[in-house]
Amino acid sequence: MNQTWKQTLIAIPGVAVSLLPKLACPLCWPAYAGLLSSLGVGFLISTKYLLPLTVGFLSLALAALAFRAGRRHGYGPFVIGLIASLFVVLAKFEWESNPALYGAIGPLIAASLWNAWPIRQIENVTCSGCERVEHENI
Repeated sequence: MNQTWKQTLIAIPGVAVSLLPKLACPLCWPAYAGLLSSLGVGFLISTKYLLPLTVGFLSLALAALAFRAGRRHGYGPFVIGLIASLFVVLAKFEWESNPALYGAIGPLIAASLWNAWPIRQIENVTCSGCERVEHENI
């Protein structure tokens, strides 16, 4: 249970950064400036740092989806996350389309939730009656 919580937590930064607008919203500037300045990283609000920061956090989220994918739900969540991350970057920085951006974030969140969903463990349970029948046949 604790491992699942950590895997979910590692995907949050990629999703959070992709939700940031392109820094064009005049109402958001004071909030971003206050938040980043209070953390001592006010220089990150510049557009030239936003692309590498977004790609870095999305890469971190993809690494979490790929980590032990064979033991989890396979590579399906990773592939969906990879495609969604590509569309997040394109929608945010190339197309400058908020509907496309928010449409790409949905599958990224779904892939993260799918990957974090606990796997049902199937236990081999035998009844005492079955054991008696096996012993009688021997």
